[in-house]
Amino acid sequence: MPFVKVVHLSFIILLLSCNIVYANKAQQAPFKPDSGTIAVHCGLLIDGLSKKAQINKTIVITKGRITKVIDSSAYSGESLDLSKHSCLPGLIDTHTHMAEPLGTEDLAYFYNISDEDIFNSWIDNSRKTMDAGFTSVRNLGTYVGWSARELKEQINKGKIIGPRMQIAGYYLTKPAGGGDLVIPGYDEHKIPKRVRMGVSENIAEYRHNAELAIEGGADVLKVIASGAVLAFGGVPGSPEMTYEEIKAVVEVGHKAGVKITAHAHGAQSIKDAIRAGVDSIEHASLADDEAIAMAARKQIAFSMDVYNGDYIASAGVEQGWPDEFIRKNNETTEAQRQVFTKAYQAGIPIIYGTDSGVYPHGYNARQFLIMVERGMSNMDAIKSATSRAAHHLGWSDDVGALTPKRYGDLVAVKGNPLVDISILQKVDVVIKGGLIFKFQP
Repeated sequence: MPFVKVVHLSFIILLLSCNIVYANKAQQAPFKPDSGTIAVHCGLLIDGLSKKAQINKTIVITKGRITKVIDSSAYSGESLDLSKHSCLPGLIDTHTHMAEPLGTEDLAYFYNISDEDIFNSWIDNSRKTMDAGFTSVRNLGTYVGWSARELKEQINKGKIIGPRMQIAGYYLTKPAGGGDLVIPGYDEHKIPKRVRMGVSENIAEYRHNAELAIEGGADVLKVIASGAVLAFGGVPGSPEMTYEEIKAVVEVGHKAGVKITAHAHGAQSIKDAIRAGVDSIEHASLADDEAIAMAARKQIAFSMDVYNGDYIASAGVEQGWPDEFIRKNNETTEAQRQVFTKAYQAGIPIIYGTDSGVYPHGYNARQFLIMVERGMSNMDAIKSATSRAAHHLGWSDDVGALTPKRYGDLVAVKGNPLVDISILQKVDVVIKGGLIFKFQP
């Protein structure tokens, strides 16, 4: 997400929803520190940086930060016993749409949605993302402009349970492009401005809207360089922005110290975006060998949602989606996975991104299995969602590894994900900043 100009059905079906759960309180933890300190005994420790796992380590967290990681035999105090679990850093998803209200069968709903409905969707999306083990995310846009900023503020104030967030604000897109929420036959003049804030018609407007996004608090800028797969009559990967338009946004972002990510499916737009200086590419479904070589040479990160094709295919058949959608999805899903393998072999930094919002929040970890099936080692898959993602997002000093001085964010699972990566689909324990938000061992 986003897609392209589409009729109700094409987009709605993709925004299949999860049931709204009004849960805004953490589960009762079995261990509550009295002094602001918590110790966690891990049977297996995967720290996000090392090439090998470590055995029987205790992580000590004081006032939200890791203070030391030592052999469990050397720690004499009280600890949370996870000796039968593997501990990992809190996972990072670099491509979510946390503040997107899901579950509608009419796109016009986005034109009239109330602040209360948006707020309720936050509670559900945020909690499910945390329960899945993702304690940090990069929110790459929302149709309801700046709702993600408000969500971030609510999480930071402790009013909503949710992950640490970077936000992109609104989509920078051309009129009727992949990030423009228009409905064919609907009078565009009646569409609220807050769902079309990043729509730009020329270089000057792209530059201006990028500046406004940064002024509004965007941590990253997102350009829609080329269209998505699902569109009636559309050609998957067709360019939507020119090289000059992308470059204008890059110049604004880099001047302000903000990175730029390009939503790009097609080979030409991927190459244009790389030449223009973007920092990462989303999807990259139809990248050719030249685009892969360019990205590898410049070390441009790829965030590739290689699981969601399976979800779309399954949901599409069940829901009776148009045959054109199913066909295009199936064709491009395989093409994207072949690109993923080539990108990984070429040494392109792969950062874990799910495009969460296309499929229900809480499904984030299902992508690990596809990544490993397509040639990535289990350890590299984990690093893509921990230390490598943190490095790309500029968070390496705070999250992404279980080492001293970083935030006390960790997750635990039964079994060894270095042997069976699918174990990460069921996270038993979630700790963020030394506070236990989930404990189901």
